[in-house]
Amino acid sequence: MTLHSIVIQKLLSTNAHLGRRVATHHFKPFAYGSRNGMAIIDSDKTLVCLRSACGFLASLARRRGRFMFVNTNPLFDEIVEQMTGNALWRTGGFLTNSCSPKKFRSRNKKICFGPSQPPDCLVVMDTERKSSVIQEAAKLQIPVVALVDSSMPWECYKNITYPIPANDSVQFVYLFCNMITKTFLLEQKKLAAAKDWLGIASAPASAPKTEAREQVQRIEESKSESDSATKLAKIQVPIIPYERLAPLPEGVAETKKLLDKLVVLKLNGALGTKMGFDGPKSTIEISNGVTILGLTATQIEHLNLKYGCNVPLLLMNSSKTHGATLEVWAKYSQSNIDFHAFELNQNSHLKSSGEQSSNNELAYANQGADIVSLMRSGTLDVLMSQGKEYILVVNSDNVGTIIDPKILNHLIQNKVECCMEVRPTASIDVNGDFVNFEERKFQLGEIAQKPSERFSEKFKLLDTKNMWINLNAIKRLVDTDALKWEVDAGSSLMRETATSSIIRFFEHAIGISVPSSRYFPLNATSDLFLLQSDLYTTSNGVLIRNAARTNPKDPSVELGPEFDKLGSFVSRFESIPSVVELDSLKVTGDVWFGNGIMLKGNVSIVARPGTRIEIPDGVVLEDKLINGPEDI
Repeated sequence: MTLHSIVIQKLLSTNAHLGRRVATHHFKPFAYGSRNGMAIIDSDKTLVCLRSACGFLASLARRRGRFMFVNTNPLFDEIVEQMTGNALWRTGGFLTNSCSPKKFRSRNKKICFGPSQPPDCLVVMDTERKSSVIQEAAKLQIPVVALVDSSMPWECYKNITYPIPANDSVQFVYLFCNMITKTFLLEQKKLAAAKDWLGIASAPASAPKTEAREQVQRIEESKSESDSATKLAKIQVPIIPYERLAPLPEGVAETKKLLDKLVVLKLNGALGTKMGFDGPKSTIEISNGVTILGLTATQIEHLNLKYGCNVPLLLMNSSKTHGATLEVWAKYSQSNIDFHAFELNQNSHLKSSGEQSSNNELAYANQGADIVSLMRSGTLDVLMSQGKEYILVVNSDNVGTIIDPKILNHLIQNKVECCMEVRPTASIDVNGDFVNFEERKFQLGEIAQKPSERFSEKFKLLDTKNMWINLNAIKRLVDTDALKWEVDAGSSLMRETATSSIIRFFEHAIGISVPSSRYFPLNATSDLFLLQSDLYTTSNGVLIRNAARTNPKDPSVELGPEFDKLGSFVSRFESIPSVVELDSLKVTGDVWFGNGIMLKGNVSIVARPGTRIEIPDGVVLEDKLINGPEDI
């Protein structure tokens, strides 16, 4: 039994799914169906809304927000009092008239005072009885967390910021209050841990509340972002050479069992505007009509057909890539791939491909934010209920990505929660000592985020952006609100290294040093030049390097601004030259290439200003420096 099914059973035991009558129109998204004239509430939707509400309450608790809990149902009095520690009844207009506090008597004959400041959040237990309170909160723009039932009128429902669809039974209210209490306790525990780490004692119990609050604020303000980043950079991750992984179990049936536990998520928010392509980078043709998205689709289709498995493909699009990607995907509509496309805007609101688009643009801060969005949307809960255990997260522009069941087998056998694929840089002897180790630990600060010549000596490994994550582990982190990106993303450590990676949140995390060919990002037309040459071909969606090339490194290619944009790049080559024996190529100026050209060694073609150079068909250029037509 999965954790998701256990949680759903807990919700069902509280009768949270029982509505009062057939659902009103605005409540239908939360309704599973109806029975005997009574609405049945979708427990999955209740769980998603509970997560969102508790996440919002936790964010306010971190900022020491003021909360007000509203309840007039005597059945809930004891539950609410245990949670809040007091019980006050207030007169009408307690929010809108809060600027002029007044005395009044409570049911306990105690004198109380209205609040001197409005709360930061209103939590309502018996929503139908307190619709006037919700209206007051709406006037003051105070966010409201409230239980809603199938009979909730629209006038009240529209003012609730975080609605939780559920039957307000005593059992469910108790469960809801228990979750709120645990959320607050968890935030208090985190704050105490932060103060201990900083070596600052808590305020004495006798200190005034205002002084204690000021001290806590000073503590938080005193945190140094650079120190935090440095501490994260020292986190060590065991790195295992790919060659040391155990082989796949024999038999198609065993591999099928492995792949049936996998789902692939492709982050598809990158645009090709830098290369002059008005569309998603994943839809750029790399050769003979094949796109990066097509390579991923072909790989998954091949695995599904070969092993009889079902590996779903999820696409996380931005508002600017969503529509264009769906148009390109239409050519794969007849494939046997379980495909789902989502649109994620900059406010982390997730939409499925059938919902209305937004004008907001997606900013991919990290892989973790996208995984959290999927988890909170309920998508990964559904996949877990189907037996999926791991998700492979890949970037949209990595042409060399391979969906490798050998890696998946290692993760399952060793119960690994998170695994990042890395490749060695020039500072490590790839063919020497490194592969002789069974396992070797590296700090996150030693793993570079982006390939760069100036980083090749500074860093030992390069993050390929391919990440394998256990779904149960990420669900645990999301449920406990343990995923935090509080360190300044603008610091050099966060920009240049894997310090910002989601891997730091997991207890059992590793890295696997994969072959360099598995990381080939498409960032410029010089990359496209190599991909369209005879150096690379594709087979079943996998990039294959020409075995005829003896040099383990790819040729260095530098193309001038005349070749920067995709349109001009395509027009200047009748066909891409042969580069199997090429070491380096530099081309700038007004240069045009014919058919069947072969480049060898070090070739530099730098046209003089005002000079047009046309490289004729079939010519072989070896160790050549060309500045004009006479030099060919």
